[in-house]
Amino acid sequence: MEDTFGRNIRYLRLSVTELCDLRCRYCMAEEGVCKRGHEELCSFEELRDFTAAAAALGVTKLRVTGGEPLVRRGIVELCAMLRAVPGIEELCLTTNGTRLEQLAAPLKAAGVDRLNISLDTLRPERYREITRTGKLENVLRGIEAAERAGFENIKLNCVLLGGMNDDEIGDFVRLTAKKPWQVRFIELMPMGVCAAWPPERFLPAQEVLSRVPELRPAGRSGVAQLYLLPGAAGTVGLIEPMSCAFCADCTRIRITADGKLKPCLHSDAELALRGLSSAELEAAIRRGILMKLARHRMDETGVTETHRGMFAIGG
Repeated sequence: MEDTFGRNIRYLRLSVTELCDLRCRYCMAEEGVCKRGHEELCSFEELRDFTAAAAALGVTKLRVTGGEPLVRRGIVELCAMLRAVPGIEELCLTTNGTRLEQLAAPLKAAGVDRLNISLDTLRPERYREITRTGKLENVLRGIEAAERAGFENIKLNCVLLGGMNDDEIGDFVRLTAKKPWQVRFIELMPMGVCAAWPPERFLPAQEVLSRVPELRPAGRSGVAQLYLLPGAAGTVGLIEPMSCAFCADCTRIRITADGKLKPCLHSDAELALRGLSSAELEAAIRRGILMKLARHRMDETGVTETHRGMFAIGG
């Protein structure tokens, strides 16, 4: 289905939880999030029905997100349910990787096609500092387990944090020399707890090219501009929501873990989906698609319009 700007909406990001086993400093407060009652979050059946209604309108790609989706009890069974929805051609999942060592093989068997793994540093002590609770070794074992399980084209998502991890840009880029991964550098967005951070924390993704000038253009992959080290097995992706907004090419909608459709990540507009029948549900999602904005204004205002943190939206 097309929105009012002619964009063909084929991509749904579906959040299955707001909870996370990490407390990343740019994402949430040290005490984490207030745990909702079971009835406040969508059931597996509701999440499946949302997906089916979106697929009936032309969505073919589904990404399961959180919070951290792997903390949701029964996540493997949920992924199998979602993969079986008619019309869904690709099921992806974004994770911090801490539980992949145990779950990579079951997720692959359940039909998950691709993984994005969040990783903001390669240094154990710094990982603990950024995440407050995590151990880098768990994520690295998770990545190895994902490779053993047969996941290909793994993407590593690194949020650029000025003065916190930008001295590791070269280390991340060099991971692609021998591994067929896509290491993606993502510009920090002024959302939630980091909205009040000083300007020097917000680096443009083009800084990667300044630090590693041997990178060469290699086309695009979704919203990422790709680059390549000569002779490398993998690629480097730059995702630039602040310095080079890609709204004109946005083909996605989002549904939160409490059942709200968000036409745009940075808009406060939401539509409640819970309790709707199949026909009503399709109609609501159709309305949501037609509510998509032409673009966000963060590059002008320096702040998002949504009242939710990223963990409560779903990536």
